[in-house]
Amino acid sequence: MATASKPQQEEEQRNRRRTIEGIVVSDKADKTRVVNVERRVRHPFYEKVMTRHSKFYVHDEGNESHAGDLVEIMSTRPMSKLKRWRLVRVIRKQGKTA
Repeated sequence: MATASKPQQEEEQRNRRRTIEGIVVSDKADKTRVVNVERRVRHPFYEKVMTRHSKFYVHDEGNESHAGDLVEIMSTRPMSKLKRWRLVRVIRKQGKTA
């Protein structure tokens, strides 16, 4: 039985990290973006569908995203007090359709 090599195991573990999509709401800080992620949940008793929002601080090394952009982010090691996510890609620029 062949086992996966060490680099391959690390790559598989990296690929299992959580990725989510959201809208950039602030790009004022250097290499940091604030991303708003919206999710829809059903109320446990009333069963009404509600919209919930979460804000994540994201590391953007190249300052490639701007306010209004739809981006994909991935969980990563803590980079500062609040930053625990990094930018994977810009899915759609503001004002342009996919």
